[in-house]
Amino acid sequence: MMGNVKFKIKTGDKVVVTAGNHKGKTGTVLKLLREKNRAIVEDVNIITKHVKPSAQKPEGGEERTEAAIHMSNLMILDPKSGDRTRIGKKLDEKSGKLKRYSKKTGEFID
Repeated sequence: MMGNVKFKIKTGDKVVVTAGNHKGKTGTVLKLLREKNRAIVEDVNIITKHVKPSAQKPEGGEERTEAAIHMSNLMILDPKSGDRTRIGKKLDEKSGKLKRYSKKTGEFID
């Protein structure tokens, strides 16, 4: 596996799923799993786990949780139009820093 992978999507970004069973669903990125090139997105790709009764959870039962989605199946949502967009980086004149921007509208994302 590759080490230290850079992603254009970051934690807290609004994304849309572009492929798979959950195609078209949107949510916020909760966590990035860099080693596996995956992300966990809020309210998308929900799975059910069966939990045995234990001291922490005496009732046991079913636990619903989000499963990871591969990064290639996610696209960021444009902050201005709400459509999915590709991402680029360019220099922000105000701050003098390199920032992410939407290739669709040219709006800065951070």
